[in-house]
Amino acid sequence: MEKIVALCKRRGFIYPGSEIYGGLTGTWDYGPLGAIFKKNLKDLWWKEMVQLRSDVVGVDAAIMMNPMVWEKSGHLKAFTDPLVECKVCHQRFRADKENEIKVHEKTHKEKTEWTTPQKFNLLVKAYLGIIEGQQDEIYLRGEITQGAFVNFENVASSTRVKIPFGIAQIGKAFRNEITPGNFTFRSREFEQMELEFFIKPDEAEGDKWFNYWKNQRMNWYTSLGINRENLRFRKHEEKERAHYAKFAEDIEYNAPFGWSEFEGIHNRGDFDLSAHNLSFIDEEGKKFTPWVIETSGGIDRSLLFFLIDAYTEDGERKVLKLHPKLAPYKVAVFPLLANKEELVSEARKIYESLKQDMMVAWDDRGNIGKRYFAQDEAGTPFCITVDFQTLEDKTVTVRDRDTAKQERVKINELPEYMAKKLS
Repeated sequence: MEKIVALCKRRGFIYPGSEIYGGLTGTWDYGPLGAIFKKNLKDLWWKEMVQLRSDVVGVDAAIMMNPMVWEKSGHLKAFTDPLVECKVCHQRFRADKENEIKVHEKTHKEKTEWTTPQKFNLLVKAYLGIIEGQQDEIYLRGEITQGAFVNFENVASSTRVKIPFGIAQIGKAFRNEITPGNFTFRSREFEQMELEFFIKPDEAEGDKWFNYWKNQRMNWYTSLGINRENLRFRKHEEKERAHYAKFAEDIEYNAPFGWSEFEGIHNRGDFDLSAHNLSFIDEEGKKFTPWVIETSGGIDRSLLFFLIDAYTEDGERKVLKLHPKLAPYKVAVFPLLANKEELVSEARKIYESLKQDMMVAWDDRGNIGKRYFAQDEAGTPFCITVDFQTLEDKTVTVRDRDTAKQERVKINELPEYMAKKLS
C-alpha cells in the first residue's frame, strides 16, 4: 500500500485533500491522471449499463434532498454503525472492526478499556437558509440510491418503460465515517455507480435476476483486467444485512489490507417503493409494487483496486499494467532529442493528430529511458518516439508498456495501428 500511495501522488493520480492546510481526514483529490482514470471508469460503466442496454435509463439526482426522503427510507433510524471509544486516548472506532481495535490495543502499554457500543448515524448534516439560527436542517445523501426511487414515477411516465427495467446513476455520497482509512477505501466523500433494476414480485423467486446481475458485474471487472483469483463473492449473514436488504452479496477484492468489499448486489424487495408509497401499473392495468435488484459499486474503491491489481515490478521498473480502456493516457509521444527542432516538429504533428481521438501525453524531458520509466508508472500502454530514421522513412518507434518490445510503424498508419491495439 505504501508503494501505491507514493506512486499515486508522484504521478498525479491521487492527492490528500486540502493538503497545504494539513488535510481533512477521509477526503482525497484526484490529480491530472486520476481525474482522467476516474472519468474513463465512469464512462465505461455508463456505456455497459445504459448505452448498450434497452432496458436501463439514466438519471442524475440532486445531492441535497428533502429530509422526508431519509425518514421514509429508514436512514434516520437504521443508517448507523456501532461506535466504541478508547477510555485511555479517547479515539473512536467502529465496534464491528475487531482487527482495528486489536491493533489499537497493542499501542497501549496498559490494558485498554472501551465504552459500551453506541449507535452512530452516518448521515452528514447540512443547513439551508440565509438567516443564522433559522436555517433548515437537511442531510447530504449517504447513498445515491434514493435519487432513483423518488424519481421512479417521473421516469415511468416520461419514458414509457416496461417492467423489468433499470434506473442507473453515478454520483457523490457522504458519510460520517468513524474511522476513515486504507487510503481511499474508506472515505467521507466518495462516488458511487448504481443500478436499481425493477422487477415483478413473482420474478424475484428463484433469484433469476439477482444471479444475472451478480454475474454481469463480476464479468465486467474481469473484462477490464482484474485478476479473477483476486475476486470473490461473499454472502451477507442475516445480522449484517442493511435494513432494506432481503438478501445481499458483495464482490470483494483481495487487497493488501485483506478481503474488502467494493460492490454489493442486493435484493431490496419492495422496501423502498413501499416506503415512498410508489407503485406501477402495467399494460394490462394491473397495479403492483415492483421489487428491486440493486448493484452498488464504489468508484473510488474500484479505482483503487484496479491500481493495486495493475501494479507490477520488473527489476527497477515499476509498471501499472492498466487495461488500455482504463489507462489515463493511451499513448505518449516523444522527440528523441528535445534540442533538435526537426524531431520536435515532427513529434508535435503526430501528437496533435492523435489527440483528436484519444488522450495523448507529450514528454521531452530528460533522456528516453527516464521518459519510458515515467510512462510505465503512469500506465500509458504505448510510447511513440520520433528519431532520426523518422526523418528519412516516415516511420516511428512504438514501444509496448507491458513487454517493452519496440517496432517500427509508418506515421500514416498510426491511427489504425493504435485503434487496433487499444480496442
